[in-house]
Order: sequence, then structure tokens, then C-alpha cells
Amino acid sequence: MKKTALYCITLLILLSACVSKKEKENTLSFSGAFALYPLVIKWAEVYKEENPEVRFNISAGGAGKGMADALAGTVDLGMFSREITQAEKDKGVWWVGLCKDAVFPTISADHPYLEQLKKRGLTRKEFKSIFIDGTITNWNALLENTEPLQIQVYTRSDACGAAGTWAKYLDGKQEDLKGVGIHGDPGLAEAVSKDPTAIGYNNTAFIYDINTGRKHPGIEVVPIDLNENGRIDPEENFYEEFDNALKAIADKVYPSPPARELYFVAKGKPEKQTTLDFIKWTLTSGQDYVKSAGYVPISDEKLKDYLKKVN
Repeated sequence: MKKTALYCITLLILLSACVSKKEKENTLSFSGAFALYPLVIKWAEVYKEENPEVRFNISAGGAGKGMADALAGTVDLGMFSREITQAEKDKGVWWVGLCKDAVFPTISADHPYLEQLKKRGLTRKEFKSIFIDGTITNWNALLENTEPLQIQVYTRSDACGAAGTWAKYLDGKQEDLKGVGIHGDPGLAEAVSKDPTAIGYNNTAFIYDINTGRKHPGIEVVPIDLNENGRIDPEENFYEEFDNALKAIADKVYPSPPARELYFVAKGKPEKQTTLDFIKWTLTSGQDYVKSAGYVPISDEKLKDYLKKVN
């Protein structure tokens, strides 16, 4: 009797271990860029319908966290949203590109000089003077016939691709950006929208509503005067509708940076088959959901090159 009981207990322990191992093999964990988070959520929903045995743990915390977690092996894949540095390559990072989006400069919809800013825009040099050099601190230094109004600059406090990409456009690094530090894309968008004197920057997915194609209530975009002629010409005026903004990114009218490619990263090529299967799906069938989720597809040639890295 005792031997039978012992045998049953041992069998239960072995079965439990097998189940736990199988669950671990079929669970995919992600952390990282807010920019990629909405698309990965969408992909997970669709993929799980086709593969119900696969589980997903997805958390946003900034591209820096995604890279750190991936290199430490605490997640299967990091979500990453800026150019991969040589130092990260030297640490053994493996990556595949998935799609593109961009970082746009943002202000509050309640800004007292909103219409003037929309017509005039700001040049790259002027953005640099605000965010990096700190030599422009008042809106009346940019806009004629306006009352003095201090510029409140907001930036990201977490290590992130949006800040790194925006800073690179301005010939700097994230640590060079001035302003009040706010954690996360949603937090920065909220802070800017509530402060009529504010300026910040956000990933497109946190500026526009993908269902309506319009900007979220309270937030507006400062157009970039690309040809620096002191006004926003028709070909530079693509910010009102999300589709037009995405087209400008795809057609490279909007500069890169702040447009950029978005990635999955890992410490070396993933060994878990579930991870590799999911990546292959995102580079093939999963691409059908890129546009509808509010992102710009990368070229077929690039997709083929990334697939070669997975196979």
C-alpha cells in the first residue's frame, strides 16, 4: 500500500514537471518599447487564435528595459525602437526588424498659439535650440506679435527609443535632452496635453487613434519646417490624418530619424522553437496586420533578409 502511494506521488511529481516544462516552452515573454507594444499585443491576439497552446506575457517599459532584459535572458524577446549600437552588437544582441514608425514633436491642443505654430512649424535647428541647447526658452522668440510665454519642455525619464531617436535627429543623445522627465509614452502624452505651454515628443501610436485616424483629444503635433522657409508648405502638411502621416513616413518625406525601424532583440539567436515560430509568423502572415495597427511595413527585401536570420 505504501509502495503504491509512493509510486502515485512520484508519478504526479513527474507529470507536474512535464506540464510545467511544456507550459514554459509554450510561453513567450516580451518587454520593452512602448512604440512596439500595441502591435505585439495585436499580433499575440491573432496568433493565439491560431495557436491556442501558446501563452504571452507582454509588458512595456521602454526600449532600454527591453534590451537589458533580452541580454540578461529574462525575456524571450525585447521590443526595441532605436538604432542598435555597436556596443550592443558587441554584447551579442541578435535582432530582426519588423516595421517602421516615427517620433513626432508634440504640444497641447490648448496651446494659445496653436494655429500659428501649425502654419509656421519649427525647423530642426529651432527644435535643437529648445531640446538640446536650451537657447530658446520662450514661445515669443519663435512667434511674432505674441506675449511672452515660457516653454515647458518635457522628455522621457526612462531609457527609451523615442528619446534616443528624437535626440539623434537633433545631433544628441537621450541624456542631452532637457526638460521634465516623464515615464513612458502614455505619461508623456498626458503631461504635454495638460500643459498649454508644453512641448514634448511621442511615438505615433500614442498621438493618433488608429480607429478614427484622428489625433487623440488634447494632443497636437508641431509640424517640422523641412525646407526651412518659415512656413509649412502643402507637401509638409501631413499631420492631421494618421494615414497621411504614415504615408509621409513610408515615402521618406518625414526624415529618418525621427522615423525608425522597430525590432525584436534577443541574446543570440533564440533556441526555443516557439519563439522562432512566432518570429517567422510576424515576418510573414503577421505583416498583414502592420498597416491596420498603425505602422509602416518594411520592404519585402528586408523581410526576406530577416527571415534568413531566423531560418
